[in-house]
Amino acid sequence: MQTHVATTHTKSEILQLLVQLGLTSGGSFALWRKPKSNTLEIVLDDTAEPIKVDLNIEKLEPGFIIHPFADQTDKKAFFIKANKYFSFQLDTPLTSDELPEWAKVQLKNQLSLSPQDIRDELVSRTMTAHTQSSKISEEKDHFTQLVDKAIQAIQENQLEKVVPARTKTIPIPTDFDLSCTLLSMMEAYPNAFINFFHLPNVGTWIGASPETLIETKGDIFTTMSLAGTQKATGDNPLKSVAWTQKEIEEQALVSRYIVSCFKKIRLREYEEHGPKTVVAGNLLHLRSDFRINMQETGFPELGSVMLSLLHPTSAVCGMPRKEAHDFLQEYEGFDRSFFSGFIGPVNLHGSTSIYVNLRTASLHNDKATLYAGAGVTEDSDPEKEWEETELKCQIIGKFIQNPNT
Repeated sequence: MQTHVATTHTKSEILQLLVQLGLTSGGSFALWRKPKSNTLEIVLDDTAEPIKVDLNIEKLEPGFIIHPFADQTDKKAFFIKANKYFSFQLDTPLTSDELPEWAKVQLKNQLSLSPQDIRDELVSRTMTAHTQSSKISEEKDHFTQLVDKAIQAIQENQLEKVVPARTKTIPIPTDFDLSCTLLSMMEAYPNAFINFFHLPNVGTWIGASPETLIETKGDIFTTMSLAGTQKATGDNPLKSVAWTQKEIEEQALVSRYIVSCFKKIRLREYEEHGPKTVVAGNLLHLRSDFRINMQETGFPELGSVMLSLLHPTSAVCGMPRKEAHDFLQEYEGFDRSFFSGFIGPVNLHGSTSIYVNLRTASLHNDKATLYAGAGVTEDSDPEKEWEETELKCQIIGKFIQNPNT
């Protein structure tokens, strides 16, 4: 009589198996770990053609939403239905018996892929992906001139603030190990939304977002205003930080924008906490948190309402919203695609957590395109804004180039 012995897997091996399941399914999938959480989650929909849905969040099935930066004429977002779902605790060893039935069935007829095999699989599945960068969006001169143009528009009272972005394309190393990269990011950035998602023939992205766009859990709705950037230095960066008037005003603009959205819908009862300094990788930001009881205020669909009002926030676009959006579409020189759009799990375990897609990279062929923006006000210095984007690109870039950073 044969005795069945379950294999115990390390978290790296489980993550590798989940990525293998996603890539070999031929469908769409997303993996993530929420801020301050120890739970890794995956949703997989093995339909070959990615689907799009209306932004009525409360009525959506459980899944993962992905929306670009730019306004969409069809008012829809990509959506990965949780046809297959699995979660596990990163600090608890897992045996092969504890994998869900769908995973066991799918893996039964497959050999385990090595990190190199997964890299090759990634390269082959992203060859058809549309590359979002352009030569111009990689150039320092183009970006600093864009900042100058933005300052001029602000001085002429066309804009209050605008957030130009740029790209930086790096090679994916031949020894790239996706599961190791994701785990290293989870360890380095406990307060970030670590994510990886793949939409066939649309895009494959990896990121560590520091910014919640909207969150609903039970009757509670939360959002945040995050802006102002400094490099974290010294043993205790939170104690030594000193914010300039430019940075304080930049963050206050975002808070005022959120409050103006509340006023638009005549919502008067909300809690505001902050601003306070928060750490996001090697950077510091100013953050204010907003909290609303949806039942007490009579706004049961506040998630969908605020999503349509907030995106794109002044932290990634500018103010006034329409003028800043039009300025970027005209002068930025590239398609942002999902950068500074929004992503996140919807209606899973009674909660929805949608994040601004920042500190992110798109993977295409054997390259990674990193994205970063900088908030420009009247007091901005083009050289300093360029340096800020370089720091932001490092947050993901260093882990793609060397997971053990």
